[in-house]
Amino acid sequence: MTDVLTWTIERRIELADRAELLRKELAGIESEVARLEAAEVVFGQWAEATDGARRQSRILEPEPEPEPEPEPERVVVGPGAGGMRLVPDRAEGMGVEVLTPEYQRIVEIVAGAGGPVMAKDVAIALGRETTPGKVEPVRGQLRKLSDRGWLARTGAGRYLPR
Repeated sequence: MTDVLTWTIERRIELADRAELLRKELAGIESEVARLEAAEVVFGQWAEATDGARRQSRILEPEPEPEPEPEPERVVVGPGAGGMRLVPDRAEGMGVEVLTPEYQRIVEIVAGAGGPVMAKDVAIALGRETTPGKVEPVRGQLRKLSDRGWLARTGAGRYLPR
């Protein structure tokens, strides 16, 4: 019998504590609602005041003619802009002049070499350091040139002119 009484008292205390927390939360929510209602009233008054001023000024003064929009500037698009490829697929009769100057230089270095060249050799010829951070971009450029038909790639990862 005392167990039931103890449980009832503990449960009542637990629920009273929870009710107190919920009252505090409810009070916070009600104060936020009151602030938002006040903000709505102020904003509504401001909107009416400014809209009324706009309407009144339009009645007194006719709206000026809108100025014609200026002609848009012509944009010269170069390789790599707007989705254009820096390295186009090579076709018969196409010269290296369609490539950007850097890619032209890489093709010239590979063509001027006595045999197959590595990315490291091309990086040195371009005046870059031989650190991986400087050689890897050159390797990517060589691979792009070979994938698009400008250079030939050997199985060992060396490059030859086509």
